[in-house]
Amino acid sequence: QPKLVESGGGLVQPGGSLRLSCAASGLSLGDYATGWFRQAPGKEREGISCASRGSWIRLYGDAVRGRFTISRDNARNMVYLQMNSLKPEDTAIYYCAVSALRSCGNAWSQGGGFDSWGQGTQVTVSS
Repeated sequence: QPKLVESGGGLVQPGGSLRLSCAASGLSLGDYATGWFRQAPGKEREGISCASRGSWIRLYGDAVRGRFTISRDNARNMVYLQMNSLKPEDTAIYYCAVSALRSCGNAWSQGGGFDSWGQGTQVTVSS
């Protein structure tokens, strides 16, 4: 049974940075598209980023493009999300997910194709 565990969340001031990590077991991250999503209180889940198998294609949501970077270490079976220039509106629970597909697909930001999810890590951006 695939398992994903996120870490690295916390409280950070506006303009600061955090790096989220996602450790996978029970599957090989390098074989599938992987993604990061977030959900703020009272809001729908939002697609943050998706990396295709091999990470040749990396996609980002409009709200984070230019500030966040997805990467992964296939040898360690880890995926990361580097978040820079954080804003209060970035406050949310962040989830990593693995797709059943090798590519992100057109519906990635709605979670299309993603069938394994972590429990999430809280990120709070506040002064």
